[in-house]
Amino acid sequence: MSQIQPIILIADEMHPSLFPMLEQAGFAFRYEPKISRSALIEQIADYEGLVIRSKTPVDAEILEAAQRLLFIGRAGAGLDLIDLELARQRNIHVFHAGEGNRDAVAEHTVGMLLGLLANIAKGDREVRRGVWDREGNRGYELGSLTVGIVGFGNNGRATARRLSGFGCRVLCYDKYLTQYAGAYAQEAEMEQILEEADVLSLHVPLTDETRMMIGDAFIERVEKPFFLINIARGEIVSLPALVRGLESGKVRGACLDVLENEKLAKLTPDQQTAFDYLRNSDRVLLTPHVAGWTHESYVRINEVLVTQLKALLPTNLT
Repeated sequence: MSQIQPIILIADEMHPSLFPMLEQAGFAFRYEPKISRSALIEQIADYEGLVIRSKTPVDAEILEAAQRLLFIGRAGAGLDLIDLELARQRNIHVFHAGEGNRDAVAEHTVGMLLGLLANIAKGDREVRRGVWDREGNRGYELGSLTVGIVGFGNNGRATARRLSGFGCRVLCYDKYLTQYAGAYAQEAEMEQILEEADVLSLHVPLTDETRMMIGDAFIERVEKPFFLINIARGEIVSLPALVRGLESGKVRGACLDVLENEKLAKLTPDQQTAFDYLRNSDRVLLTPHVAGWTHESYVRINEVLVTQLKALLPTNLT
């Protein structure tokens, strides 16, 4: 049986390193980074492959129109924009390039945590205003803390490896894995993390199960006042609940690379109230969803994506 020569539609803006990689591997593609949703629905029937980043949701309407689609490649980690169940029903292979930005995410996670513990952003702002407050910026050593990592996939593992180098105790929990801990972390149940962690770092995908997972009830279950890190998906953390945790002192500080609503000009009144508190708090560090967004990861994501394409096509799509 001869191998199918797929034509791939690239529907989001991609780093230019992808194109020579695809050409060298022998894949035909069309690059349409500005394609509208209506045009995508109209044209998707002409393609066997679809590559997206984080702009294009692939829902039932698109999948129903994709009569020839054999695979969807996500140039990144999260798959929450794709209707995975319908894709499975239609025998459409879905894969992502989570390995491509795991090092970037891990470094960003540790960088934010170190910055929060050492009051680096706060101290910088004060010195620029002519305030020299040493005692008010006394920090905490990362090596003295227990860090609980929730979700132990690519990003969780890479983060644990880096944290272990600081001498801190790392606990990890993943509901869907067994015997997964290694040299850099100790496997734990969620209850142990809730009892012992000084820092809670989230590395889980956004699903119906994890949406708004960190709310008032969850925060109340954590035994000690703790620092929260979310570099996963914003909708995993309820911002009003986080604000209440910060106000009560149960949450000592937060590092947020993602927000419940990242369209800052279109926040609901409740979201605006929470965001105003967070952006004015010295106990919160905010970055604009860039944890995996380095110059190196942009290229590495493409390398992982093309490697998976080359591995997938000869065995499964011939």
